[in-house]
Amino acid sequence: MTTVAEKWTEVLGRIGVRYVFGIPGGPWVEYMEALRTSDLEFVLVSNEASAGFMADVCGRITGIPGACYGTFGPGATNLSTGVGGALLDRSPLLAFTHEMSDSMLGRTTQMGIDHQAVFRPITKWTTRLEADHVEETLLRAVHVATSEGPGPVHIGLPSNLGTMNAGENAFPLEPPEQPVAADPEVLDRLVAAFTAAKKPVLALGLTAVRAGVQALVLKIAEQHGIPVVLTPMAKGMVSEDHPCYAGVLFHALSNHVAETHRQADLVIGVGYDPVEFNYEDWMPNAPLVHIDTKPADLDKSRYRLECDVVGDLRPALERLAGLPPQENDWDLGALAERRRRMFECLQPRQGSFGPTAALSILREALPSNGILTCDVGAHLHVIGQLWQTPAPGSLLMTNGWSSMGFGIPAAIATKLCLPDRPVACVVGDGGFLMMVGEMATAKRLGVSVVFVLLTDHSLELIRIKQERKNLESYGTPLHGDGYDSAHTFFGVPVLQAHDAASYRSALAEAFAAGGPVIVEAFVDPREYGELVLKGDK
Repeated sequence: MTTVAEKWTEVLGRIGVRYVFGIPGGPWVEYMEALRTSDLEFVLVSNEASAGFMADVCGRITGIPGACYGTFGPGATNLSTGVGGALLDRSPLLAFTHEMSDSMLGRTTQMGIDHQAVFRPITKWTTRLEADHVEETLLRAVHVATSEGPGPVHIGLPSNLGTMNAGENAFPLEPPEQPVAADPEVLDRLVAAFTAAKKPVLALGLTAVRAGVQALVLKIAEQHGIPVVLTPMAKGMVSEDHPCYAGVLFHALSNHVAETHRQADLVIGVGYDPVEFNYEDWMPNAPLVHIDTKPADLDKSRYRLECDVVGDLRPALERLAGLPPQENDWDLGALAERRRRMFECLQPRQGSFGPTAALSILREALPSNGILTCDVGAHLHVIGQLWQTPAPGSLLMTNGWSSMGFGIPAAIATKLCLPDRPVACVVGDGGFLMMVGEMATAKRLGVSVVFVLLTDHSLELIRIKQERKNLESYGTPLHGDGYDSAHTFFGVPVLQAHDAASYRSALAEAFAAGGPVIVEAFVDPREYGELVLKGDK
């Protein structure tokens, strides 16, 4: 007979899972033994939150749910940080935690909490595995996790389940549910609103990336001469030098971006997921056409929803792309000048080694097919506007969940999934302190990742917010007096850089190395105040 642990491993392998990330608990040993003798790999991490982030990124890159594990109580709650990321960043993920056996459910016992209650609000579905329904439950979980919109599923593993005999029933894997085209009358209203507008603007979001509609969006923008704004996680859908590119919402110098979208008399949200940025936080006083797999989330007491096109994005976009060129009042020459001024403001300051210099030089050093992951903080706001992103998926961030600590595990998982692509990570010293333990993971796995650590000794985004409110800087310094950089972290070498020249040299050495390297760039943070939190209205 096949045990539950063996059946669990066999089914995961069959659906294409390659890695299971986590930290073992006692009942996990049977599953690890099954993994040891399979084609799957158990990846030991330093913090279960990292396991969730790594599984999230594997799901994003491959489309196959990433897998992660946490043990009872604190293992599960640590894991929940990464699982929540998969929910709000829309990544397919399978989260497993050990739970008390049936006889101990509801009893007072060590590490005993209700995992189903913990994971219910941060997953699409949560359940407990049973010996007779291993394959059925896992395949249903994959179906739920990958159906539009994708997200995490949690499966509790009763502590005594692994060695039980598994049921032998076979079940088919249902393909993920996909949205259907909107009603033709709705598409007619879309066309009517579009053709009546004199200054429509396209706003691209996360769903547009997932739907793979880049070519259609570009055709609409170019054919009709319409500006395009993007949410941060939609970067790469339109190149930064495209004539219709107007910038990224919410991130650095968003006031420059607002110079364009505040002129619009119609906003067309294409795959716009408000999990990144609510419409009301930036939209002008203009009607909205919303094209997405989910209905518009809009304060209708303040804004008019002209048309809600719910379903498959492609038929709606094909209708707009099929129209003859529509005359409008946009001046693309003026847009080009606004774009030029914005990027000019993002150039490195003369005689200063700040975040813009560090990022610009890194962009030169990272090959065009490289992938950048980034952590949360002031630097992310600059990356969101400054970083030239040649294609969707070449810049990985968390903006729906927006958790510090994402960047390092994301880079490790990216390199595991795409070993032939160059990978770099930008992390502030706050996020680095959270996940420095994963340097041991990177070293053990031997992944060639360049981790760029921007050291400014402070939680700069919070400090700036305090400053804007005329409050004293308090609770944001990260290091005490006499900070002394390490030469290695868990065997990962650290190359220090205090200016542009030493930074270029360190990056060249790091990208040539055959394993993980940290480049610690000591940057002057003062330019953040000139760039971030500028407002989108």
